[in-house]
Amino acid sequence: MKLASLKHGRDGRLVIVSRDLTRATDAFPVVATLQAALDDWARLGPRLSDLADQLEIGSVPSFRFHEHDCASPLPRAYQWADGSAYVNHVALVRQARGVEMPPSFWTDPLMYQGGSDAFLGPRDPITLPDEAHGIDFEGEVAVITDDVPMGVTPAEARGLIRLVMIANDVSLRNLIPGELGKGFGFFQSKPSSAFSPVAVTPDELGAAWQDGKLHRPLLAFFNGEPFGKPDAGVDMTFDFGTLIAHAARTRPLGAGTIIGSGTVSNRDADGGPGKTIAEGGLGYVCIAELRTVETIRHGEAKTPFMRFGDAIRIEMKDAKGHSIFGAIDQIVRKHHP
Repeated sequence: MKLASLKHGRDGRLVIVSRDLTRATDAFPVVATLQAALDDWARLGPRLSDLADQLEIGSVPSFRFHEHDCASPLPRAYQWADGSAYVNHVALVRQARGVEMPPSFWTDPLMYQGGSDAFLGPRDPITLPDEAHGIDFEGEVAVITDDVPMGVTPAEARGLIRLVMIANDVSLRNLIPGELGKGFGFFQSKPSSAFSPVAVTPDELGAAWQDGKLHRPLLAFFNGEPFGKPDAGVDMTFDFGTLIAHAARTRPLGAGTIIGSGTVSNRDADGGPGKTIAEGGLGYVCIAELRTVETIRHGEAKTPFMRFGDAIRIEMKDAKGHSIFGAIDQIVRKHHP
């Protein structure tokens, strides 16, 4: 089943989307918003699934689905916690900064709590006040959970994943060192994130969804040029069950909690830092990682962060080349108060 929230009020208008992302039908005969569906998933999930089956065979009214009409699947959420499951990314960034990485990073996930009150739609511009803040995109996979009890095991947590989507976790790289230096985590350096037009149930992913990981390349195009295609199922040190269990170690998580994977990152075939696509590698899904590799190889970063007018497109396709979630397609604009 594929679900989307069309822009309408604060919480969107829930629709069911066809597998080929061309048609949709309103979910209001069952439930009005995605959050309301998640609050009562045991009862409403099967009814939405039945409606999705009817949409596929054309037995319910439908209309043309346009991704640019979408808010993020959850336009706002009770909780957004972003992990760092791809430790390769963390190791590279710290190496470039000349900071040693504690061994515990390979056994205990990193996680921060982001702002969840105002997500961007997948085609909304990224409006920010200053290019000097170091504007960057971060391509990620994310999941939406049901209610999660405190102390859940990773295996139990995998069974509480209701939906999967992709994300652009926007970062302001030049603000991060100062914030982390205070010893209290991210805040100003993490503006509003965006999620894919469509969220899908894990069963919709077929063999690509295994052991709490999504085994497909995540594609990033920067200003129309291929920038990265790392496989989200490779080099993922912590699966989503482990990330959810980590978040729920000392508190329960409410239905509609979003858990992010962190920046998808693959090592090179020889175990070293990844290569650019132009060099025959898999590239990157954030600028910071490319700058890190440039620093390691050449002693300095050469690629600038995003400027006003730059565009980023993030998408994932199935084995037949069809878009799974639709595309996050955003342009950076200057914010005018």
